[in-house]
Amino acid sequence: MSEIVEADLSLINKLAEDVLDLTVDAGTIRSIRRLGGLTNRSYHLVFADGKELVVRIPGEGTAAMIDRKNEKISTELACELGIDAELIYFGEDGCKISNYIQDAVTMKAEDLRQPETIRQIAEVLAKIHNCGKDTAVPFKVFAMADQYENIIADLNVPLFEDYEQAKESVSKIKDWLDQTIKTSLQPCHNDPLCENWVMGKDKLYLVDWEYAGMNDGMWDLAAVSIEAEYDAECDRQLLAAYLGEDNQLEAMHFLASKIFVDYLWTLWAKARVPYGGQAMEDWAQERYSRLKKFLAEFADKASDFGLVL
Repeated sequence: MSEIVEADLSLINKLAEDVLDLTVDAGTIRSIRRLGGLTNRSYHLVFADGKELVVRIPGEGTAAMIDRKNEKISTELACELGIDAELIYFGEDGCKISNYIQDAVTMKAEDLRQPETIRQIAEVLAKIHNCGKDTAVPFKVFAMADQYENIIADLNVPLFEDYEQAKESVSKIKDWLDQTIKTSLQPCHNDPLCENWVMGKDKLYLVDWEYAGMNDGMWDLAAVSIEAEYDAECDRQLLAAYLGEDNQLEAMHFLASKIFVDYLWTLWAKARVPYGGQAMEDWAQERYSRLKKFLAEFADKASDFGLVL
């Protein structure tokens, strides 16, 4: 478990006093434990009266990449739908206080591959996608990709030698999908990492809505498949549970979405290299290698749908 950052303790104490009206010096906070997270720092707080909360503190460099006002809108919707923990406070700086999910188990890839969990994942995603709300929060994948490219250039982080070729293939697939599927925009989480799924005492929760916004719902399914390292059978179960049927065109839609997911997060990771060092560089390479694998798989199947890459 990562260590507690000393500067965070002062901020946590201030939030406890200002937001929760607690006197920290009186021993109100009984214990503080740091939780996992890639870019932010989250802490599980246990109070003297037994109340348990989670405080999220934004990581360095995230202000350039995340609109906290937009995140708040999507977080409030998720809480309204009952798929995230109750929100207590959301500050303009991105600091957040939520109720702690009792008996919480942060999910791992192998947990998300269990048939019953796959069914629950499909239920949660269908609930947010089909809620009928327009959050007016944009998640424009290719505009964001351009933004990350600009950040990468400004930070003098090198891209891959064959990046432009891969980008061209991704663009062709996007054009095909826009003409063939005509996808609609739905409220999406957009970053359903394994660690963002939490099994509570009675149900599965989806937390951390930093990248949430209006997007093609298939993105979320594709991201779950990638993050949980699904095989073909897990993919089939997820699509069947979500769609209610097997559909070959939607299977291609799903594969295209996997390509878009790895494309965007490859660039995100590259933009984070100055902050995360070699770990982010390695993660970008992993994403990019898988992106090219998905592109090859799509090219093999594309001719059946009148597309040549």
